[in-house]
Amino acid sequence: MSKMTPQEMARTIGDGLLSFPVTPFTAGNVFDETRYRSNLDWLCGYEVAGLFAAGGTGEFFSLSPEEVVKVVGTAVSETRGRVPVLAGVGHGTQIATQLAADVEKAGADGILLLPPYLVFSEQDGLAAHIEAVCKATKLGVIVYNRDNAIINEDTLAKLCERNPNLVGFKDGVGDIELMTRIHLRMGDRLTYVGGLPTAETFALPYLEMGVTTYSSAVFNFVPHFSTKFYAAVRRRDRATVQAGLRDFILPLIAIRNRKRGYAVSIIKAGMKVIGRDSGPVRAPLTDLSEAEVAELAALVAKLDKGDFAKRELAAA
Repeated sequence: MSKMTPQEMARTIGDGLLSFPVTPFTAGNVFDETRYRSNLDWLCGYEVAGLFAAGGTGEFFSLSPEEVVKVVGTAVSETRGRVPVLAGVGHGTQIATQLAADVEKAGADGILLLPPYLVFSEQDGLAAHIEAVCKATKLGVIVYNRDNAIINEDTLAKLCERNPNLVGFKDGVGDIELMTRIHLRMGDRLTYVGGLPTAETFALPYLEMGVTTYSSAVFNFVPHFSTKFYAAVRRRDRATVQAGLRDFILPLIAIRNRKRGYAVSIIKAGMKVIGRDSGPVRAPLTDLSEAEVAELAALVAKLDKGDFAKRELAAA
């Protein structure tokens, strides 16, 4: 069980970079605990404020509830309190509430509530779903606003009144007007997390709205780049941020946008490129082609030679 209160967890993650470790699979499509532990131990050596176990990049959608709990428990065991571990929770309300209770027992420090499975619903229905999960656990809950689970400022305000452990709002929509209304309404009651793919692209404009942190998928395989990029964002070093976007993020997005599901697949490919092969993605996702992996490898190889690296050296 977590030793952090919901408010402590929210403050901690709001003050640094976040990431979603990939969930490694063997060639036989089984959770590879050994590789997962190795990856987590390596990532904990960098400046990161929180890790989301079994999150979106961790292929939550392809994991059974039992696998989610195992992945979260493994992350808690391996990180040993070095960073907060937040667990992905989702699907329908019955599964989500049970998962919330189970990951709390597994030692998670908080919950990221992913959109419910498939269906679109009205604000009252979404509110009932979110509140049920909040009531099922003592952990701090971050609601992920995206896809079929978009709540407005009125719904969010009422939920926060009734649920003290609803402490975070993650935006995966990119509706600037909605985000502004929510931030003006809720102020520092919530910690705000940037969750658009790829979050680095939106980091500077979102910082101006009070979104002090975001989840970096590329942290999985280029943590040195991700932490330096985040530092440049926080000091509002626009020239260095733009160099990072130009040298790496935008070319990576060009590969990612070629096929649906590549937002996850390209991160698994990145792990392979750096010698931390974490296996394939699970169906219905598909892996990058060999040619695309080679393109990604070339991008990674150039990172230490581009304009971004030169600017970071000058800023050090």
